Amino acid sequence: MSYKSFLTEATRLLGTDWVLTDPALVACYARDASVAAGTPQAVLLPGSTAEVAAVMKIAAKTGVPVTPRGAGTGLAGGAVAAQGIVLALTRLRALAVHPEDRVAVAGAGVTTATVHTAAAAAGLFYPPDPSSASVATIGGNIATNAGGPHGFKYGVTRDYVLGLEAVLADGTVIQTGGRTLKNATGYDLTGLLCGSEGTLAIITGAILRLLPLPEATAGLVAAFSELEAAAQGVITVTGAGIVPAALELIDRTALSCAAPALWTEPPAAVLWIEIDGPAETVSRQVEEAATLCRQAGASSTWTAAGKQREEFYQLRRNVSGALVRRYPAKIGEDVVVPVSRVPAFIRSVVRIGAETGLAIAVFGHAADGNLHPNILFDPQETDPARVEAAISAIFREALACGGTLSGEHGVGILKAPYFEAAVGKECVRIMRGIKAVFDPRGLLNPGKIWPAEGVK
Repeated sequence: MSYKSFLTEATRLLGTDWVLTDPALVACYARDASVAAGTPQAVLLPGSTAEVAAVMKIAAKTGVPVTPRGAGTGLAGGAVAAQGIVLALTRLRALAVHPEDRVAVAGAGVTTATVHTAAAAAGLFYPPDPSSASVATIGGNIATNAGGPHGFKYGVTRDYVLGLEAVLADGTVIQTGGRTLKNATGYDLTGLLCGSEGTLAIITGAILRLLPLPEATAGLVAAFSELEAAAQGVITVTGAGIVPAALELIDRTALSCAAPALWTEPPAAVLWIEIDGPAETVSRQVEEAATLCRQAGASSTWTAAGKQREEFYQLRRNVSGALVRRYPAKIGEDVVVPVSRVPAFIRSVVRIGAETGLAIAVFGHAADGNLHPNILFDPQETDPARVEAAISAIFREALACGGTLSGEHGVGILKAPYFEAAVGKECVRIMRGIKAVFDPRGLLNPGKIWPAEGVK
C-alpha cells in the first residue's frame, strides 16, 4: 500500500477536520523551537488513544513513518518530521487530580502549567517546570524527560511518572506502571519510555506523582561582577548543605535581553536562588545563602518574596525568548557537567566564543550542572562553519569535563551526530537493539537520537 492509501484510511477514521494536507497548515508543524526543519506530508490530530492506535495500525500496514508531536517547544528537532506524517497529540487533554493518592492522570496534550494549576488547587505540587510550561505538553515533557529550575532539589519528569499509556508501532496499546507510589514488578518500562523521544512508543497519557505544597517559598538574587565568581558561588552555596528549590545562573548577555529595565549596566552574572520548606527554615537559609554569595564575591544581594519573587522567576523563564527577539538566530544547547566543573566549563565557553567570534550567552540550572550555552548569530552574515565549530567545541568540552550532551532537551536531530561520542559504541548497539524490539520497521520518529545508517 502507499502513502495515498494511508491518507485515505486515516481521513476516513479521523474526519477531514483532523487530517491536514494544505501545505500552509502543514508548514506550521514543520519546525519546533530549534533551527531544525522538516517536510511532513500531512498532519494528523487524533482525539483519543483509540484513534492513535488505529492510525498506527494503518501506518504499520502502509509503511508510513510517524513523528509524534506535542506543542513543538522542543529545542533539539525531536518533533521535526524528516519524512512521513506528523501525529499531533494536543487534543488529548483529559486531566484528573486524585488528592487521596497524590496523583494526577493526564492526557499527553495537557500543558504542564495546567497540571501545576490543578495540583495547586488540591494543595499539591508538580515540581517539573520547563521554561515553556505554559504551552509545553506533558507528553512532550515525558518524551524528552524535561526538567527545569526545580530539578536540583526535586528531580526531573521521570521522577514523577508512575505509569504510562502508550501505543506501539503496530498499534498495540500498553499500560505501564500504575497509581501506586512503589512498583518493583518486572522491568521498568515506564522509566524506559521517559526520554525515548517518541522512538519506542507514542505516549498518550500518564499518571503523575504529586507532592504537598511547600509551606513557604522565598527568593534571593546575588549579583556578581565576574562570571566565574558566580559559577564558584554555586559550589559555595550547595557545598554548605543548603538544598535550594532552584539555583539559576544568568550571564550578562542573557540579562541584557531579558531584564533591560532592571540594570542600566547588567552585572557579569546573577544567581537566582529559591528556597522552600518550613517558614523558619526558609528565612534562615535565605540569609545563609546571601552570606555565602557575598563570601564568594557577590557585589550585592537582595531577597525577593511574593510578587517580586514571581516576577524574577518569570524573568528566568523569559530568557530564551528574549534572546530570540534580540538576535536573528540562536542555537540553545543543554549540556550537563559535574557541579564541581561548572566554573571550568563556563571558562571554556567564554574561550570558545572568543575563538569563533560568536556571542554565546550562558544561563541555566547551575546547581545540577545543567547549563544552556546559547550561540547567537545572524545567518545572513555568519559562516555556518563557525557555528558548527562552536557547537562541536561546546560538546567536546562538556564530555571532557565528565558531562553529557543533554540534561532535558533530548538528542533529537541536532545532537544525533555526537551521540555515539557521548554514550559509547556498545551502548549505542544496545539501544538500537531496544529500538528494534519496540519498532522493528523503524516507523516511529525516524532519524532521532542517532543518525541514519552511514551518516556521521
